Amino acid sequence: MLHGFSGTRRAWEGVSARLDPERYRPLALDLPGHGQASRPSSPITFKSSVEAVLDASPERFALCGYSLGGRIALHVALVAPERISRLVLVSCSPGIEDGAERAERRTADIDLADELERIPFERFIDKWRSQPLFAGDPPEIVALAREDQLRNEPHALAAAMRGLGTGEMAPLWARLGELAMPVTVVVGRRDAKFRALGERMVSLMPDARLALIPGGHALPLESPDQLVHELD
Repeated sequence: MLHGFSGTRRAWEGVSARLDPERYRPLALDLPGHGQASRPSSPITFKSSVEAVLDASPERFALCGYSLGGRIALHVALVAPERISRLVLVSCSPGIEDGAERAERRTADIDLADELERIPFERFIDKWRSQPLFAGDPPEIVALAREDQLRNEPHALAAAMRGLGTGEMAPLWARLGELAMPVTVVVGRRDAKFRALGERMVSLMPDARLALIPGGHALPLESPDQLVHELD
């Protein structure tokens, strides 16, 4: 299980605790630049992140990724499809297709990384949580997300933003048809932007379905019961 940007592996604790221990052995990883992986041995890129996930995983496994973790999960599944028994993508995008829009996003990501290193970390977290993406999150979910974000180091997150930002990622839309394993795309009912993305993603993969569940964007924290139901 792969968390989103500025989260850690502990964002999956609610999901892990609800999985049937007779069927699953949950393994949540800290992505490079996050949590206990805040000082990776190599520069943070999609390639190095894929290698980190594969090195830490069993030979064959079901892979679930949320947001940034979903984008990395897509890369993992395309690099080593024979190792992925099933793919679950939560609140995830395959990237920005338009070159000009992607370049604009890359500039914004770099500016954000610079700001992360310049301003107090708690102020950055407040700014990050103020995005429309998280509008409507219940107060207890905001508190959980903030607690998890504070487990990170600002300079490490800045490096992750520069290497793994949406603007840095080559779009994968044209390659979705290569994913022959069963795929579930999970989206929160309040998350209109990612619902539209999810509907399109499902239409491009040979064995995929869309699951709409209660909640917004931060589904591992807000809707662990419903997310476990989709993992089953």
